Amino acid sequence: MKLAALLTSAGVNTAVCVVLFSLYSVLRKQPSFVNVYFGAKIAQVRARQQDAFRFDRFVPSPSWILKAWETSDEEISATGGLDAVVFVRMIVFSFRIFSIAAIVCNFLVLPLNYFGKEMQRHQIPAETLEVFTIVNVEEGSRWLWAHCFALYLISCCACFLLYLEYKSISRMRLAYFTSSVSNPSYFTVLVRAIPWSREESYSGTVTRFFTNFYASSYLSHQIVYRSGSVQKLVTDAGKMCKMLKLTPRELHCGSSSMRCGLCGTTASFSMLPMEAEADKGRSDFDGSDLRKKESAAALVFFRNRYAALVASQGLQSRNPMSWVTDLSPEPDDMYWSNICVPYRLLWIRKIAILVASMALVAFFIVPVSLTQGLVHLDKLQKTFPFLRGILKRKAMSQLATGYLPSVVLIIFMYMVPPIMLLFSTMEGSISRSDRKRSACIKVLCFFIWNVFFGNILSGSVIERFSKFFKDVKNLLAMAVPSTATFFMTYVLTSGWASLSCELMQPFGLLCNLFYRFVLRNKDVSTYGTMTFPYHTEVPRILLFGLFGFVYSTLSPLILPFLLVYLSLAYLVYRNQILNVYVTKYQTGGTYWPIVHNTTIFSMVLMQIIAMAVFGLKKSTVASSFVIPLIILTLLFNEYCRQRFQPLFKHIPAQILIEMDRQDEQNGKMKEIHQKLTSAYTQFKSSSLTLGDPVPPSHNNCRLEDLEINPGKSPVHHPS
Repeated sequence: MKLAALLTSAGVNTAVCVVLFSLYSVLRKQPSFVNVYFGAKIAQVRARQQDAFRFDRFVPSPSWILKAWETSDEEISATGGLDAVVFVRMIVFSFRIFSIAAIVCNFLVLPLNYFGKEMQRHQIPAETLEVFTIVNVEEGSRWLWAHCFALYLISCCACFLLYLEYKSISRMRLAYFTSSVSNPSYFTVLVRAIPWSREESYSGTVTRFFTNFYASSYLSHQIVYRSGSVQKLVTDAGKMCKMLKLTPRELHCGSSSMRCGLCGTTASFSMLPMEAEADKGRSDFDGSDLRKKESAAALVFFRNRYAALVASQGLQSRNPMSWVTDLSPEPDDMYWSNICVPYRLLWIRKIAILVASMALVAFFIVPVSLTQGLVHLDKLQKTFPFLRGILKRKAMSQLATGYLPSVVLIIFMYMVPPIMLLFSTMEGSISRSDRKRSACIKVLCFFIWNVFFGNILSGSVIERFSKFFKDVKNLLAMAVPSTATFFMTYVLTSGWASLSCELMQPFGLLCNLFYRFVLRNKDVSTYGTMTFPYHTEVPRILLFGLFGFVYSTLSPLILPFLLVYLSLAYLVYRNQILNVYVTKYQTGGTYWPIVHNTTIFSMVLMQIIAMAVFGLKKSTVASSFVIPLIILTLLFNEYCRQRFQPLFKHIPAQILIEMDRQDEQNGKMKEIHQKLTSAYTQFKSSSLTLGDPVPPSHNNCRLEDLEINPGKSPVHHPS
């Protein structure tokens, strides 16, 4: 690929970003789309539509950029929780380390790569991108020591910044524990695999067991009931009815029907009476049928936090497959349907999901190989002769090599996160946060293997299929630098363009248009809200971080494009956290160990590939000099694993005991005990999930009021 093709891709993506960013700045001012771009605030305040024409509503403005930039981390934490802060800190860390790498490598390594061989020079736009990579350096050149120096400098700076971030986020997590004084999950233990008995119900078995072995600390319990498919259908039907309701002030003189946007008739939907207050929160089960609907799981409440912690971490019986205990998730974080799954079947599910994930990875090798075929025009013309006339045109060849490969791959990759989220659901996660975090790890592994290794191996197979199994080391050393051009275009298309789509919220716009023009429903409070898609966005940024580490010394030209992406991501995601996404539950920053481990993996991979490239360039001393760096990086990771990682797996007993003593001294323990049983409600008639109606607040505000103080919007703190 020539530099002109890369510049063509950069120009196309820049134009797309400018157009979509400008369009977003106009659409966010329209009252019709206030629920799409201010969902986090609509969840707490009711928007009053302002249909009066104003010229400034149709003029693009950068006001959202300034507000996203000026918002502090404290305001981000108040709106999105600690997980949002961790996500932003991940972007900040990536920008810092790649800024250092860009300064060092573009001013030291890049000139050495370009002048590495005696060759005929062309004008810069006509040069192939290979002349800017380490491939252009002669074998045995002393200039390779500059690459080795840059490798050491980047690794040391990355470890130092990682340590500072891990230490800072660990402090935030400890502060998160101490601030969640009234969190009912600290008093609650989830018990699964309760032994079945003919003589008594599961509820009686739980009472007998915990009064016998935890008599001094046991408070009460709540059995988890099987919902079943019938109950799910009833619940979904209730949700749809609530979505189709109109507020009383929008009804026409006692009319009991609403107009359908599909057929235009006025009697398509009959309006149901508003739900009575007495029916809210009631269970859908009859008392005579409770015994049949009990599952082998229960929520057990303890008198203090420390007793719940001890009970959750101990082995309860001689059979490890019965009386399995875990500290309960937060009430809004509970995934009730998975809790009812028999515990003895979970290991089978995990094996089945592992096999299904591997099959999905194998299936996606096909589209990955096809995208690599678009990069090699000569191979593509030989395979498809009818394309020779089209690809001979300069503009078409630049578009085919600089833009289409990444676009094709991105289209296929959009299918992956929903599939992985479904796999994590079937795996049996007991909480929504665990399900999303498990999906995050699956998507990350998929991206690393299919996007990175898949493209490298498929490109090398096209080049050297006959020698694929003979020389793996040399293959890796040659294939990684040669695929740098593809990953540059991937950062442009999947990075820059995806941020524009994130701002525009196309799914939310389509849902808004469907509700407004098809269902004829103009009640914004029934449109629902969304939570932040950590399982999609965290793997994407970590994948770009992998590109940055691996190619920083091999092909430094990727770093400026990566820095532009991270700068835009910092502004876009802060804006989305403040205005769009609603925080319904928190994990307390548990995404950071995923970030840390992936960064260490990227660094070690960078060092191994650099060692292989140095060996291929016949610089044995430089190649051997990388080995101590790999060992030091692994030792640093082990230190961080021992020093910080336990805080992200367990709650310190010292903090819980201090909280218990403080509540006992202040006389709050009795009040907390009274609220425990009502905190966990398995069957609710209304909930704040996507597609559910959002309860109106007592406050009214205008659209322009939502633009003021974005970080001071109402907060969704877990109770």
